[in-house]
Amino acid sequence: MKNLISKWYKNHALIYKILLFIGTTFLIVYLFPKSGKFKYNFDKNKPWQSENLYAPFDFAIQKTPEELEKEKSAIVKNSAVYFDLFSEVKDFVYEDYNKKFNATFDDSLGRKKTELYRIGKLVLDQIYKNGVLEEDYNYPNDKSVILLDGQNQVATTTYSELAKIDAFRKILEKQLEEKRNSNFSAVFVSMFFDLIEPNLKVNKSITQNALNEELDKISSTRGNVERETLIISKGELVEGHKYDILKSLESEYESQVWSASNYTWVVISYSLLVALTLLMLLLFLRKYRKDVFLDNTKVTFIFFNILLMVLLTTLIVKYNSKFVYVVPLCVLPLVLKAFFDARLGLFAHVLTVLLLGFVVPNSYEYMFLQITAGIVTILTVSELYKRANLFISVGQITLVYIVTYFAFFVIHEGSIIELDLEAFGMFILCGLATLFVQPLIYIYERLFGLVSDVSLLELSDTNTKLLKELSNKAPGTFHHSLNVANLAEASANEIGANAMLVRVGALYHDIGKMKNPTYFTENQSTGLNPHDELSAQESAAIIFSHVLDGIEIAKKNNLPDRVIDFIRTHHGTSMVYYFYMKEKEIDIATDADDFRYPGPKPFSKETAILMMCDSVEAASKSLKDPSSTKINHFVENIINKQMEDGQFLNANITFKEIESIKKILKNKLANIFHLRIEYPE
Repeated sequence: MKNLISKWYKNHALIYKILLFIGTTFLIVYLFPKSGKFKYNFDKNKPWQSENLYAPFDFAIQKTPEELEKEKSAIVKNSAVYFDLFSEVKDFVYEDYNKKFNATFDDSLGRKKTELYRIGKLVLDQIYKNGVLEEDYNYPNDKSVILLDGQNQVATTTYSELAKIDAFRKILEKQLEEKRNSNFSAVFVSMFFDLIEPNLKVNKSITQNALNEELDKISSTRGNVERETLIISKGELVEGHKYDILKSLESEYESQVWSASNYTWVVISYSLLVALTLLMLLLFLRKYRKDVFLDNTKVTFIFFNILLMVLLTTLIVKYNSKFVYVVPLCVLPLVLKAFFDARLGLFAHVLTVLLLGFVVPNSYEYMFLQITAGIVTILTVSELYKRANLFISVGQITLVYIVTYFAFFVIHEGSIIELDLEAFGMFILCGLATLFVQPLIYIYERLFGLVSDVSLLELSDTNTKLLKELSNKAPGTFHHSLNVANLAEASANEIGANAMLVRVGALYHDIGKMKNPTYFTENQSTGLNPHDELSAQESAAIIFSHVLDGIEIAKKNNLPDRVIDFIRTHHGTSMVYYFYMKEKEIDIATDADDFRYPGPKPFSKETAILMMCDSVEAASKSLKDPSSTKINHFVENIINKQMEDGQFLNANITFKEIESIKKILKNKLANIFHLRIEYPE
């Protein structure tokens, strides 16, 4: 049992990666749509590129959304409106009319009164023939209307046959004019305004229920295709009825067939493809980015970003697939490039796009667009910490999106007449969303403990608290660090290494000397050397300690691990030769290993560059009467000794790159010492 636990502990990093791999695969498959993919790609009004297609099973031809909408519109237009008819209102109005008429007109009018009464009654009969509306509902005049008295249907008419509440005025004036009684118009109008009451009110519940019943009767299909029926032949244009049949088959294929009978097989197949994709990423890291592969935090960070992009895209597709290009997918290569390198960023981006091909519509077009944009992102964004560079790059990415989409649209449609400008707006939104990469990088640094070029830029400021302290306590070391930083940055630029990283590493590599600054020659301003009173071994111990002291100070000040690596490795396992020879004068059997730094040796181009520049800059102070020949021999001698001592065996740096660094150091030292040609006297 103990051996088993010990074995598990030794392999805990590998076990974690396996669990991370399985977990990420599970989550991505969970997000994917659980349906089969129609294996044929086709576009409207384009030739059918595959073999002759026969119906694999019986299926119904689906109506297009336009056809269904047209049918719905027709039903809504022709549907009847139900009104409640309150018959007791009419009786009340007639009774009230008799009272008000007798109170208004005097009996002295004789036969005229009888005639006027008949006119008023005639007007009431006309406006209450079908009923008086409570309000104007703005229905079309030919809208069918059904009148209900309680639950019973009493009449069917049209909306134009229903009277508005003020309709009596025109009818009354017309009747009075025909009977030559216009002088009584004002009296009648005044009386009718108080008299007329509406007796029709729309019944929204019954009207809506009746409409829903009719809408439910709409069939979503029109006709069937029997199994083994030839749907389309190779080379035939996909248009009209054939296009509708193919869309129906695609819909049937992706819903009923797969979700009902082969769900498990679909999930297993998705899992295999996703697992294969993520395995390729792990193999890439293991072969080409060993340091990243061994760091579980970094591997988790990469998997998390891939999962985040899949999550965002699937959510957008489920909401509305036309907004799929709003997802700022180019944030992925930007973030990975900021924390790692361009090659890893592009590789992860391409794999993510391949995964999203299962989710998005028009997958080929989508993948071409996103891979192209990812390549442009990697090629254009060189210094992410410079805001102008980011804005320019985002503009270029957006332009690539627009141009590529335009080309695809013309290929599909054959013209630009129906060009969808809304898509261009989505690409602009995508570009604006990509600008969020700056705060996102800051968040990632805090969550995962990583460091980007943006943070390195902040650390390179010589006004930071730690560098201020170094300049006050050890001014000579501070000046030395500045010189090394300039040499290292120039060397890194020459061979394509991370210049910002190596500059920051150079600025902080000797901060451990703050503990005992006077024990280092660059800080000895009085001419007194405290090493004169110490043994060679004691002096060597103090010199060695500045590395461990530097690591301790760096950790207290929360410097990133990538910067601390420069403190650990800037001397590698080299020897403090002066004190070794001093001790050897006393004891010839002195062990050379006692005068070597504990290491480790440099394990990257950047740390190797710092070792070379640090040694050359420090030793250059001892040059007397420097000349070009002396400087050349001096640089060659120091770096060749480091190579012979095996200091660069763990660093991925080539002989050609080392020669380029030598050339830069020679030129820089020549400028520092202001070498001039000798003029004749």
